[in-house]
Amino acid sequence: MDNNTAQNGTIQYPDLTQSVGSVTTPSDGTSTSPTQPTPPSEEKILQDLASQIQAMNTPAPENESKVVDALSGIPTTPTPADVSQAPVTPIPTQDIKDDPAAQQLVQSVESVAPTPLPQQPVDNLINIQEATPINDPNDLNKQQPVTELKGVVENKLQDIIPGEKIPKALKRDPKDVNLAKPIATQEQAPVMPKVSTLKIDELLKYAIQYNASDLHLTVGYPPIVRIDGELREVSDSIITPQEAEELILPLLSDEKKELLEVNKEIDFAHFHEGEYTGRFRINVYHTMKNLAAAFRLIPSKIRSIEELMLPPIYHQFSQLKQGFILITGPTGHGKSTTLAAILEEINQSRFTHIITIEDPIEYVFDGKKSLIDQREMNEDTHSWPIALRSALRQDPDVILVGEMRDYETIASAITLAETGHLVFATLHTNSAAQTVDRIIDVFPENQQAQIRLQLSNILEAIVAQRLIPLDKGGRRAVTEIMIANPAIRNLIREAKTHQIDNVIRTSSDIGMIPLEKSLVSLVREGVISVQKAQEYAVFPEEVLRLLKS
Repeated sequence: MDNNTAQNGTIQYPDLTQSVGSVTTPSDGTSTSPTQPTPPSEEKILQDLASQIQAMNTPAPENESKVVDALSGIPTTPTPADVSQAPVTPIPTQDIKDDPAAQQLVQSVESVAPTPLPQQPVDNLINIQEATPINDPNDLNKQQPVTELKGVVENKLQDIIPGEKIPKALKRDPKDVNLAKPIATQEQAPVMPKVSTLKIDELLKYAIQYNASDLHLTVGYPPIVRIDGELREVSDSIITPQEAEELILPLLSDEKKELLEVNKEIDFAHFHEGEYTGRFRINVYHTMKNLAAAFRLIPSKIRSIEELMLPPIYHQFSQLKQGFILITGPTGHGKSTTLAAILEEINQSRFTHIITIEDPIEYVFDGKKSLIDQREMNEDTHSWPIALRSALRQDPDVILVGEMRDYETIASAITLAETGHLVFATLHTNSAAQTVDRIIDVFPENQQAQIRLQLSNILEAIVAQRLIPLDKGGRRAVTEIMIANPAIRNLIREAKTHQIDNVIRTSSDIGMIPLEKSLVSLVREGVISVQKAQEYAVFPEEVLRLLKS
């Protein structure tokens, strides 16, 4: 007799625990002979079943009940914790068929087994074959595997793409490890033809035909044009010193040749006629004792403020009667084009006398409502100071100073504005604050206080302009606009030009525009990238701040 069995008093069943029919010892020490066990009640069976299920969650010792073994014949999916355990040997159902209570227990467990879900069709392209159902829960090896998807996919692809087992889009080159390649935002420059012979007429025609802004002729290089801000070779032939002279000297008159010999450089204008006509501003110079030239193409048509996509405040500049307006920026960034648009609007809107002093004349105006006199340096006058002083005696309303290059030119322009005229001028500076400092620094220190006072009284606006190449070709002007309000005038008088940028950022209500804001507008239009905006900005961090606001 097993003492453990007698002490716990558990009712056990034949073949399950091998303790049914054993003799028990009463508390008084007497013994009884073995008798046929009384079948347990239904309530007792359920209680024992609950106890056995609870014991399944923990490793069962060998002397514990083995009801779990009886349940192993039912197909279930083991948990990861069960996989590590030794497999359970099922007990044949015929061993318990003589016990009605045991059979009832097994039936109650089988009744809660999950019912297989009906199989749903996947789609019309790939059909997964139905697996053979499991008739014998004790023989899992009899189950037939589901058809492999690979073969089905390949078979279906044969119907779509003959000869292809795997779509090309799904294949990957093992050498291509960089899966995050950036997408180019700028279109590739179109392949352009090249000239066959080095003739000046052919080169000028080429520049006009392809809308180049500049043409460069330098010994040791092929002819080069600038289109949308990018330099491109025009020919495969290298210019020799003799070819440079043959290309350039025929464009000069005898007088210009003499000036070139004396000064080693000269500016003049040239009009090209033929299939393609155009006007060029030409600078001839010497480099490494050889002749060279830079040609700037001047468009024949003067475009309007709207066509140039400039801010509407430019229209206000053309309505002024007096004052000083400066258009600044690097060389080749559209200063002359912007001034021509403003002057043309004056020409079309009111009766005025406009005088331009240029070196050389770029845009040629046809008088409409205005009387226009265009004077060219070395052709119509000998010097800037003389031409500007003479302008006071020519009854002007509007005066254009092509470029303020030195102390005398700047002083004369300020004097013209002080006498009640509307003066436009250009300067090679990058910002409004820098422009004010450049003008003041030209004068001797003992005159700077007076110049600050004069400039603060006559200044109306400073426009810093740049041409930005767009991602898909072409260029657009971005501007920094400073309007001379009382705050700006005080900063100029008090020599606090370093605070001008802050005033511009906080005065958008009267038309002031920071350069960074203009760049952000192009970014939001989707025509330039953030990186390009930062590249052209004076304060790159301001671009990011404006984009987040």
